[in-house]
Amino acid sequence: MKNLGNLMKQAQQMQSKMAEMQAKLGELEVGGAAGGGMVQVTVNGKGEMRRIKIDPSLCSADEVEVLEDLIVAAFNDAKGKIEGLMQEEMQKITGGLNLPAGLKLPF
Repeated sequence: MKNLGNLMKQAQQMQSKMAEMQAKLGELEVGGAAGGGMVQVTVNGKGEMRRIKIDPSLCSADEVEVLEDLIVAAFNDAKGKIEGLMQEEMQKITGGLNLPAGLKLPF
């Protein structure tokens, strides 16, 4: 039972650290870009798009499909960066625990 008590204590500490991390990441903003910076997107730690900047040269009727593709690419670039930062933070929090491979937190 002593091991169970230690495990519960570690779980509570991890839960507290995860709440802190989520609050911190919620305030974090990361930029992504596509088309050599012609489209730039800013995403917060929750994966929500906050800003978009589009080079005016892309704003012509015959460039609409290119613009749409670049927006998607810039968003995915920013979201990938946020996910990488989240993984790094999770490793810091769960580093002392032997969690099963493939277990994704937070649930």
